[in-house]
Amino acid sequence: MTAETGFTQVPSVPLTLDAAQRRAKRRHNLRRASIYAVAVSIAIFILLPIWLMVVMAFSTPQNVRAFPKPIVPNPISTETLQFFLGVDGILRATGNSILVAVITLILSSLIAIPAGYAIARYLFPGRDAVRLGILSVRAFPILVLAVPLATIYIQIGVFDSPFSLALMHVALTLPTTILVVASVFASVPYELEEAAQVFGCTPTQAFWRVVLPLSIPGIAASAILTFVLSWNEVFAAITLTLQNRTLPAEILYTLDKSDDTFKFAGAFFMLLPAIVFIYFIRRYLFNMWGQISK
Repeated sequence: MTAETGFTQVPSVPLTLDAAQRRAKRRHNLRRASIYAVAVSIAIFILLPIWLMVVMAFSTPQNVRAFPKPIVPNPISTETLQFFLGVDGILRATGNSILVAVITLILSSLIAIPAGYAIARYLFPGRDAVRLGILSVRAFPILVLAVPLATIYIQIGVFDSPFSLALMHVALTLPTTILVVASVFASVPYELEEAAQVFGCTPTQAFWRVVLPLSIPGIAASAILTFVLSWNEVFAAITLTLQNRTLPAEILYTLDKSDDTFKFAGAFFMLLPAIVFIYFIRRYLFNMWGQISK
């Protein structure tokens, strides 16, 4: 206590606390900037080839063959796309791709809905083994499944058919579809089914009137994802078809004999359905992977 004022003198507080806070803030900002830099780098790495394909698809054939490639189409032209569609076999292959993808979508959905509901709602011996077995199908290389199927298809007379190829695509897409649909059903509270049964519904009626309507958006997203997987599949299509090739198989077959206009336009046509469908189902893709209820 000083004699002049009568107050106790408070010692000066060192600035170590403020310095530590500033260092922590600098580290936080640096870490955040690093994350953004990595995210931007990954986005550029993914989007730059896509942008190049779109620019080339809407450029003139002269600009497609030029070097360096333009950053934006100037002038905007559909000549490259028209040339691609005019190549012999492309329209037929596109129709085959649509047919195979639609058949795959329908069959996968019809099988995956009851299978996914059973996995999500019922307890039975070997439930986890069933889920693991369903998923393990994806561990086999496509050619390991396609080559024996090609032999069987030739023997029974269904080789080189869109329907037989669709059956192969169902086998490839069904594991993913079942697990996605199961997670969609698991996200619907079981109490809603119980309430429906209290008010007089049978378990089947509760499923059709309560669970299925609430799950339609997720099931639709899963079906569209199945469509995209079938649309982009090429190895089984190459093995199981000759005259009735799908679009990926036809493009791959003629790729070494074509110029840049065909390659860029073909890449754009292959990429377009995936971009369009995933854009519309993006909100469901982040919500479908719920925990399977026990």
